[in-house]
Amino acid sequence: MKPSIPKGTRDFSPAEMAKRNYIFDTIRRVFHAYGFQPIETPAMENLSTLMGKYGEEGDKLLFKVLNSGNFLEKINKEELVDSTSLNHLAAQLCEKGLRYDLTVPFARYVVMHREELSLPFRRYQMQPVWRADRPQRGRYREFYQCDADVVGTDSLLCEVDLVQMVRDVFRALGIRVAIHINNRKILSGITEVIGQADKLIDITVAIDKLDKIGLDNVNAELAAKGLPADAIARLQPILLLSGTNDDKLATLREVLADSPTGLTGIDETAFILRHAAAAAADDTDTAPLLLDLTLARGLNYYTGAIFEVKALDAEMGSISGGGRYDNLTGIFGLPGVSGVGISFGADRIYDVLTQLDLFPSTVTGSTTRVLFVNFGQQEAAYCLPLMARVRAAGIAAELYPDAAKMKKQLAYANAHAIPYVVIVGEAEMAAGTLTLKDMQTGAQSQLTPDELIATMQQPFSH
Repeated sequence: MKPSIPKGTRDFSPAEMAKRNYIFDTIRRVFHAYGFQPIETPAMENLSTLMGKYGEEGDKLLFKVLNSGNFLEKINKEELVDSTSLNHLAAQLCEKGLRYDLTVPFARYVVMHREELSLPFRRYQMQPVWRADRPQRGRYREFYQCDADVVGTDSLLCEVDLVQMVRDVFRALGIRVAIHINNRKILSGITEVIGQADKLIDITVAIDKLDKIGLDNVNAELAAKGLPADAIARLQPILLLSGTNDDKLATLREVLADSPTGLTGIDETAFILRHAAAAAADDTDTAPLLLDLTLARGLNYYTGAIFEVKALDAEMGSISGGGRYDNLTGIFGLPGVSGVGISFGADRIYDVLTQLDLFPSTVTGSTTRVLFVNFGQQEAAYCLPLMARVRAAGIAAELYPDAAKMKKQLAYANAHAIPYVVIVGEAEMAAGTLTLKDMQTGAQSQLTPDELIATMQQPFSH
């Protein structure tokens, strides 16, 4: 049998894992700087937790897990061949599913652990999620999300905090980005003024695809959903609105003058833009905050501000996104708990860093700083306590396991990007010293064990 893995999933080599961990560590440091605390939730959730939270299209992308045991025992055999009852059949066969995102499981977590939490609660999560999507560049079926959320407050200062956190993460990674912002209340107001308030979900799902399928296809999808031609025509100038953020807000105030909901969304957006600009100081040019009325984020649970982050120098979809959700916990029996969060797509960030060659040269697959050469049993025995001292000093070290030719051992060091090699032969053992070889420059020096440790503890500059 030829070994393989499911489409949309990947193996990661040590070198790739080093780069992924660089991303995770960078994001985690920023999360800590903003006071977020880590939690984890199971890979599987009850389907009742997941279904109905992501919209009709999202529900289709849920990976469902077959019940264990004889799962066909209570199934009507006619249902097995009746294609019209597949959804009902799936509900009987599958009680669990792989999580689609980290936000809905987090809402479930908050409700289950509400007695333990002190609100507002700031949490982060860095775990894989699964979606039965069509695999393509930048889109996988298994991928990591790095989420940070604040629940238990409706203060817009949380949105401002998240904008700053996005800027800090991508500044640390060296990626120039634009942060797109919109508000679901503005979108609700737009649907009201064009007379299609009952079509909010259809409209947001369609316009969220604008940058992927183009305006003509969006309009065709809206027509297919039953929007009349005059409503689609009234929507066009709003979707194509241009100018500065202030210009757009001013125009929206005129367009949505008769929509209290829309005006509330405008006020919220103006607050976030104003305070994020003040907090950013001189950083606005490196991560501009742009009001984007075509941004809809198709997930049904968003109720206020919504965000998407796009790399300016790479062809890639959004690499971060999130928004405000006012009552996601309500569906689990705890109404009135507002939350807002942002998610960083680690896999897409990886692809952008690779495309732009932005990974530091020091990020390699090897964790070993120094390799001890093995000349035989006597020399290896001599090296073991030396290596123990080196490791105790916090320096990663390993002894080549076999007394192979020197050329082979040095080739191993090069192949694993080990920067230094320690050579201990009869002369070094007699003198109580060792030879340290710099694998990049080729320079060698005679050192005592204490001098070796002092040298290794200096910052690695290659």
